Amino acid sequence: MTTTRFAPSPTGYIHVGNLRTALMNYLIARREGGTFILRIDDTDPERSKEEYVDAIKQDLEWLGLHWDRVERQSARLDRYAAAADKLREMGRFYEAFETPTELDLKRKKQLNMGRPPVYDRAALALSDEDKARLRAERGQGVWRFKLDHERIEWTDGILGDISIDAASVSDPVLIRGDGQVLYTIASVVDDTEMGVTHVVRGSDHVTNTATQIQIIKALGGAQPSFAHHSLLTGPQGESLSKRLGTLSLRDLRAQGVEPMALLSLMARLGSSDPVELRTEMAELIDGFDIERFGSAPTKFDVQDLFPLTGRYLQSLPLSAVADRVAAAGVPDELADRFWTVMRDNITTLNDLEGWWALCRDGADPVIEDEDKDFVAQAMALLPYAPFGDDTWANWTTAVKEATGRKGKALFMPLRKAVTGQARGPDMASLMPVLQVIKAKT
Repeated sequence: MTTTRFAPSPTGYIHVGNLRTALMNYLIARREGGTFILRIDDTDPERSKEEYVDAIKQDLEWLGLHWDRVERQSARLDRYAAAADKLREMGRFYEAFETPTELDLKRKKQLNMGRPPVYDRAALALSDEDKARLRAERGQGVWRFKLDHERIEWTDGILGDISIDAASVSDPVLIRGDGQVLYTIASVVDDTEMGVTHVVRGSDHVTNTATQIQIIKALGGAQPSFAHHSLLTGPQGESLSKRLGTLSLRDLRAQGVEPMALLSLMARLGSSDPVELRTEMAELIDGFDIERFGSAPTKFDVQDLFPLTGRYLQSLPLSAVADRVAAAGVPDELADRFWTVMRDNITTLNDLEGWWALCRDGADPVIEDEDKDFVAQAMALLPYAPFGDDTWANWTTAVKEATGRKGKALFMPLRKAVTGQARGPDMASLMPVLQVIKAKT
């Protein structure tokens, strides 16, 4: 059975970069009728917060990305310890004691000599006495996995054939000096024991994947199918890394972005398929193919989400947004008419309050100097509210007969006087929703 996972660290809120990973893994699992695991990577007790665990779940539920089960890495520390013991017994795990400063000096020396800045494995030459002395002086060391210096190869679901020389990569640290288990080994143990068959993640993890393939092999696990999606950039190709904190899903939700607008964009962005608004998750699942995605950095513009959101809202009946219409203050008896008029004139549901305020309280009229006499004459011909379906037609006909104006010179000054805006809903449809017109009062 196909099994995928999304493994966020609960150290902050999910942003669009995380979403891309979550969505791809979710769509693969659902397309194949498999299992989607939400795995909380909370092995860092200092930075992991329960509030972020709750926020991650809320964001995924908002999007409709429902998981089949939840796993917590903090509850599996014994499994990682067992894997570490197995690697020690195999001679593939060794303790190292260099300080960050010493490692930095080594890297600089290697670079100056034109060599790759790879850990030199000096710790392998330490005797038991040396290790005991260093522990007494510096505390516990870090534990590194000893790579076999051979080529690591796999066929990536997006990048194609990958070949990395393990000799060009430092032996990865799997356990820190303070005992914290790091992602590299925890993920391997989890993927192996949970039967994960497909792993999709960012292209910045390619080197991690190479080392993890050797760890999987050493522990006797089955290698998943790996795919590494491109990283997102800003609309001009600029790095998004410093802006991701402002592109959290909860921020987008607060701005009024609709889930299906966001999912429609992220499920196709960076692929050879066009971005098309979908209104059902099933449509995204049926049309998803990881092999149609490219490796080039992918431009993401948050502004693209708002036209998609507007188009999505236009497709909705009142029943789908009744709570938001009511929250804007619209009376029940006007709700259906109000939504029918306004849904084609909003970008997000956050716009409803402003439109209802205009209907309820009237808008400050915008009247050009040359139109003052004309508008005054027109307002004298306007009946008082409540207005009906034929109010606009009857009124403009009467004004045309009285003033001789027609076309844009007739309609635009009246629209601006009534709504304070040059654009907006069809006036014939809007008039019955208006409770008052300031220019009249």
